[in-house]
Amino acid sequence: MNLEEAKKALDKVIRKTRSHFYKPIQIAEVLYRDRVIGDINLLQLDTYRTVSRRWRDHICLEFVGRTSTSSARYQDDVFNDNATPPSILAILGQENRNHQGIVEAYIYRNFFQRLSQMSSGLDYCQQHDQNHFRLEEFLQLFWLEPGLKRSIDKIYEIVVYALFSAIIDCLEISVKVTVSEMKVNILKEFSDFSEKVLQLSPADPCLEIKGQLHRVGTTNAADRGLDMWANFGLTIQIKHLSLTEELAEGIVNEVSSDRMVIICKDAEQKMIISLLNQIGWRSKIQSIITEKELINWYNKALRGRYADVLAEKVLSNLRQEIAVEFPATDHQKFLAFRDERGYSHLQNSCWP
Repeated sequence: MNLEEAKKALDKVIRKTRSHFYKPIQIAEVLYRDRVIGDINLLQLDTYRTVSRRWRDHICLEFVGRTSTSSARYQDDVFNDNATPPSILAILGQENRNHQGIVEAYIYRNFFQRLSQMSSGLDYCQQHDQNHFRLEEFLQLFWLEPGLKRSIDKIYEIVVYALFSAIIDCLEISVKVTVSEMKVNILKEFSDFSEKVLQLSPADPCLEIKGQLHRVGTTNAADRGLDMWANFGLTIQIKHLSLTEELAEGIVNEVSSDRMVIICKDAEQKMIISLLNQIGWRSKIQSIITEKELINWYNKALRGRYADVLAEKVLSNLRQEIAVEFPATDHQKFLAFRDERGYSHLQNSCWP
């Protein structure tokens, strides 16, 4: 293993990471600790594997407002043989020490570039009102920029939630929960449970609540589970797919709901349906929505007959969820951090 190969391994991690840059930042902080404090041995993983998460989280909270919620095992993948194991970190560390943090500066330069790319994509939502927002243009910003393409699944999830939640809200759906007359005696026996958990009582055995759709929250690509759930029984996973054998296998392995929604390119709809039928999982899929349909629904919501009640809700949902998922970073704060670390004079250095 030489320096050129070590840099290729690092670039692979950077290329595959999503916008929050958790793994590259963890690598940078390990190298920083090795260079500045020197209390770890890069060839001995146990000296930094666990504690480096804390070093990474300190930086991530400062600049992206959150920390990784993935399993410890997934977080440790950054040190696997197919990423940046100790043998590679040792080579990077030597180069980093010899050149005053040049590898750290390289990682954070890529981080800053990714943040800038994300800002340019997300500014579209802030700068376009209901008359000028075009979903196809917005999505294209992420498809055309390699640094943003890794986040396309999350963007589709947000886009779907923003629309679906607004329509459900405007429909004023209500959900009724009642107890069978045949089971009133059980309700009386467990009245304290029913009141505290179900909000039902023998005197009032009926409950009516507003129908709502919820996002489960921000997750890592490796985490499985629901993307959205509704209090009227609907559970949804949103996957933007490009049909390959690997992704087809992923459909089977990742479905945790029996009412899954798939979003796909129009040209792939028939192939996906055929594939799902072949593997016997078609019954798991509630519906397949094409990008064309999604674009049409956005056009109707923003500029159609009921735009006066839907448009602002859709755009508000979209902006709010994007702000939560991709918090904006204070560029001046980052530049101050860069200067404090001494990366400024290394920003334009060609490495290696």
